[in-house]
Amino acid sequence: MSPEDAKRIHDTSLRILGEVGVRLEHDEIVALLLRAGARPGAGAQEVRFPPEMVREYLALAPQTVELAARDGSSVALTPESDPVFWTNPGMYIWDGVERRGATAADLADVARLCDHLRNVQGVLGMAMADVPPPCRDFVGLRVIAENCRKHIRVLCFSPTGMEAIAAMKPLFPGPWFSMGFTAHGPLRWTHLALEIFRRSAGHGIPVTINGEPMAGVTGPVSLAGSIVVGNVEILAGIIVNQLLEPGRPVIYNLGLAHTFDMRHATAVTGGPENALFARASAAMGRFYRLPSSSWVSTEAVYEDEQAGLEKMFGFGTHIRERVGVIWGMGQLESEMTMSPAQLVIDNEMIDYIRHFERGYRVDDETMQYDLIREVGIAGCYLETEDTLCNFREHLYQPAVLNRKPRESCPQPLAETARAQAAELVAADVEAKIPAATTAELRRIEEAFRQRLR
Repeated sequence: MSPEDAKRIHDTSLRILGEVGVRLEHDEIVALLLRAGARPGAGAQEVRFPPEMVREYLALAPQTVELAARDGSSVALTPESDPVFWTNPGMYIWDGVERRGATAADLADVARLCDHLRNVQGVLGMAMADVPPPCRDFVGLRVIAENCRKHIRVLCFSPTGMEAIAAMKPLFPGPWFSMGFTAHGPLRWTHLALEIFRRSAGHGIPVTINGEPMAGVTGPVSLAGSIVVGNVEILAGIIVNQLLEPGRPVIYNLGLAHTFDMRHATAVTGGPENALFARASAAMGRFYRLPSSSWVSTEAVYEDEQAGLEKMFGFGTHIRERVGVIWGMGQLESEMTMSPAQLVIDNEMIDYIRHFERGYRVDDETMQYDLIREVGIAGCYLETEDTLCNFREHLYQPAVLNRKPRESCPQPLAETARAQAAELVAADVEAKIPAATTAELRRIEEAFRQRLR
């Protein structure tokens, strides 16, 4: 996407925001917007945004978004920053034998596994089958916090749950968790999404604003048309959040956009079009000077060739397009299922791609004239001290990929990865937070559980 393309997308989006508008199913927020300069649309709860209002509220959003981890580290996301990688908000666990509803114990195991995978920088909550739906967001936050030191991306199930999440925020320094919500279009934000934005405002919680048009269903079948629809939804979401909390950190996410398989009547999340939507998300994020986000997904239900094809292509294109937050590590089945084995494989994929993207230096030190002269004709570099000391720096060393001959390879890649995941989880017995903090998290959790009964 060229800067000229991004400008055309933006200009068309301004026309739609000004002439058609967006439905915002929240009377209080609609009233606030009208007082701030928006205009009534043609129908109930429909709002039109003048171009100058769009510019004013976009300018309030910071260009840098900090994401902290509980190990004391943090990353500063910018429109040009290196990507960070998050896991997947699934509903099921696949263990190689059966797919079943994920539980709080499964989420704890996934979180502990993530603590040992260097490319995982954010852990997402999951829809835990053994937790009541209105409580899954804040219980998920507590479970991950107890089992992992990395940044947490909470799921949002209810406005009261959002209050519980906000009550937990002061227990650790910095923006140690973030949140997000998706427009349910076309050109529509639901009351649930808007109420969660409202109740989370004022706490400095970074929020991912997601547009999710499905080309051919909730957006035009042309990718450019769906990009316009998603961009309009995201701009409206940014305006709402900046109205509620001026200067709130936001992440631009058009990367959830996907297509519709006309033959099988299914959503497609792992096709080449999804990588093109990711390209658009990164490009429009840079156009608005905001960090961007997208996902890497697959329709595969096993850790098989299809998962390898779609996810390797996805991670490679997302990294090449400089998407800021890339999530989907460990997911199968169009985001519905988490596989610990796939999580280990995805971690390896990212290492592989990063090694390629790093490239190699060409200078006097790396061309090694003196060493070549010393070894001479028909010599052997395997015997040199340089090879012994430096091969790890120059040559990729896989953790789970097989490089042994057939007779020494006991099992397929997925089983090797599954075994490694189980070993890492079993060996992780260290408490991740002080007992007093655990007690306070659980006290807040129980208080809100009581409210929701």
